[in-house]
Amino acid sequence: QVQLVESGGGLVQSGGSLRLSCVASGSMSALTVMGWYRQAPGKEREPVAVINRSGRTTLADSMKGRLTISRDNAKNSVSLQLNSLKPEDTAVYYCNARVVDTSIFVLTGYWGKGTLVTVSS
Repeated sequence: QVQLVESGGGLVQSGGSLRLSCVASGSMSALTVMGWYRQAPGKEREPVAVINRSGRTTLADSMKGRLTISRDNAKNSVSLQLNSLKPEDTAVYYCNARVVDTSIFVLTGYWGKGTLVTVSS
Protein backbone atom coordinates (compact mmCIF):
# COMPACT_ATOMS: atom_id res chain seq x y z
CA GLN A 1 0.00 0.00 0.00
CA VAL A 2 3.06 2.28 0.18
CA GLN A 3 5.20 3.49 -2.71
CA LEU A 4 8.49 5.38 -2.35
CA VAL A 5 9.92 7.60 -5.10
CA GLU A 6 13.47 8.99 -4.88
CA SER A 7 14.94 11.92 -6.78
CA GLY A 8 18.01 14.16 -6.77
CA GLY A 9 20.75 11.79 -7.85
CA GLY A 10 23.20 12.63 -10.59
CA LEU A 11 26.80 13.30 -11.53
CA VAL A 12 28.85 15.59 -9.31
CA GLN A 13 32.53 16.50 -8.97
CA SER A 14 34.51 15.40 -5.94
CA GLY A 15 33.86 17.86 -3.12
CA GLY A 16 30.44 18.79 -4.46
CA SER A 17 26.99 18.42 -2.94
CA LEU A 18 23.67 16.79 -3.74
CA ARG A 19 20.27 16.75 -2.10
CA LEU A 20 18.23 13.57 -2.36
CA SER A 21 14.49 13.44 -1.73
CA CYS A 22 12.00 10.64 -1.15
CA VAL A 23 8.23 10.94 -1.15
CA ALA A 24 5.92 8.24 0.17
CA SER A 25 2.43 7.71 -1.18
CA GLY A 26 -0.42 5.49 -0.11
CA SER A 27 -1.83 5.06 3.37
CA MET A 28 0.44 7.18 5.60
CA SER A 29 -1.46 7.04 8.87
CA ALA A 30 1.15 4.72 10.41
CA LEU A 31 4.41 5.79 8.72
CA THR A 32 7.19 5.49 11.31
CA VAL A 33 10.94 5.41 10.57
CA MET A 34 12.33 6.60 7.22
CA GLY A 35 15.89 6.42 6.02
CA TRP A 36 18.49 6.09 3.30
CA TYR A 37 20.70 3.16 2.34
CA ARG A 38 23.26 2.80 -0.43
CA GLN A 39 24.82 0.02 -2.46
CA ALA A 40 28.03 0.32 -4.47
CA PRO A 41 29.17 -2.21 -7.09
CA GLY A 42 30.55 -5.33 -5.42
CA LYS A 43 29.43 -4.26 -1.96
CA GLU A 44 26.53 -4.99 0.36
CA ARG A 45 23.74 -2.50 0.85
CA GLU A 46 24.56 -0.38 3.89
CA PRO A 47 22.68 2.15 6.00
CA VAL A 48 23.49 5.83 5.53
CA ALA A 49 21.02 7.60 7.81
CA VAL A 50 17.63 7.00 9.43
CA ILE A 51 15.21 9.32 11.20
CA ASN A 52 12.07 8.76 13.22
CA ARG A 53 8.99 10.99 13.41
CA SER A 54 10.34 12.96 16.38
CA GLY A 55 13.60 13.77 14.60
CA ARG A 56 15.98 11.33 16.29
CA THR A 57 18.67 10.28 13.81
CA THR A 58 21.22 7.54 13.36
CA LEU A 59 24.08 8.31 10.97
CA ALA A 60 26.77 6.17 9.38
CA ASP A 61 30.18 6.80 10.96
CA SER A 62 31.82 7.12 7.53
CA MET A 63 29.62 10.07 6.61
CA LYS A 64 29.12 11.94 9.88
CA GLY A 65 29.84 15.62 9.35
CA ARG A 66 29.10 15.35 5.64
CA LEU A 67 25.37 14.72 5.66
CA THR A 68 22.09 15.89 7.12
CA ILE A 69 18.85 13.93 7.11
CA SER A 70 15.49 15.60 7.61
CA ARG A 71 11.81 14.81 7.14
CA ASP A 72 8.51 16.53 6.63
CA ASN A 73 5.78 14.49 8.27
CA ALA A 74 3.01 16.54 6.64
CA LYS A 75 4.40 15.79 3.18
CA ASN A 76 5.42 12.19 3.97
CA SER A 77 8.92 12.92 2.71
CA VAL A 78 12.54 12.55 3.78
CA SER A 79 15.60 14.34 2.41
CA LEU A 80 19.33 13.67 2.52
CA GLN A 81 21.82 16.51 2.08
CA LEU A 82 25.22 15.17 1.00
CA ASN A 83 28.28 17.42 1.17
CA SER A 84 32.00 17.05 0.44
CA LEU A 85 31.27 14.04 -1.71
CA LYS A 86 34.05 11.59 -2.51
CA PRO A 87 34.40 9.06 -5.36
CA GLU A 88 33.83 6.26 -2.84
CA ASP A 89 30.36 7.69 -2.19
CA THR A 90 29.33 6.57 -5.68
CA ALA A 91 26.38 4.20 -5.27
CA VAL A 92 22.68 3.72 -5.78
CA TYR A 93 20.91 5.36 -2.87
CA TYR A 94 17.64 3.77 -1.72
CA CYS A 95 14.85 5.20 0.37
CA ASN A 96 13.36 2.97 3.07
CA ALA A 97 10.27 3.36 5.22
CA ARG A 98 8.65 1.35 8.00
CA VAL A 99 4.88 1.27 8.07
CA VAL A 100 2.56 -0.20 10.67
CA ASP A 101 -0.55 -1.91 9.36
CA THR A 102 -2.89 -1.22 12.25
CA SER A 103 -5.47 -3.69 10.99
CA ILE A 104 -3.13 -6.64 11.59
CA PHE A 105 -0.52 -5.02 13.89
CA VAL A 106 2.42 -5.78 11.58
CA LEU A 107 5.47 -3.58 10.89
CA THR A 108 6.57 -3.73 7.24
CA GLY A 109 9.58 -2.21 5.49
CA TYR A 110 9.29 -0.68 2.00
CA TRP A 111 11.99 0.25 -0.53
CA GLY A 112 12.17 2.76 -3.33
CA LYS A 113 13.72 1.91 -6.70
CA GLY A 114 16.84 3.95 -5.95
CA THR A 115 18.60 7.00 -7.37
CA LEU A 116 22.17 6.88 -8.70
CA VAL A 117 24.85 9.16 -7.28
CA THR A 118 28.11 9.31 -9.23
CA VAL A 119 31.07 11.28 -7.88
CA SER A 120 33.91 11.93 -10.31
CA SER A 121 37.52 12.50 -9.27
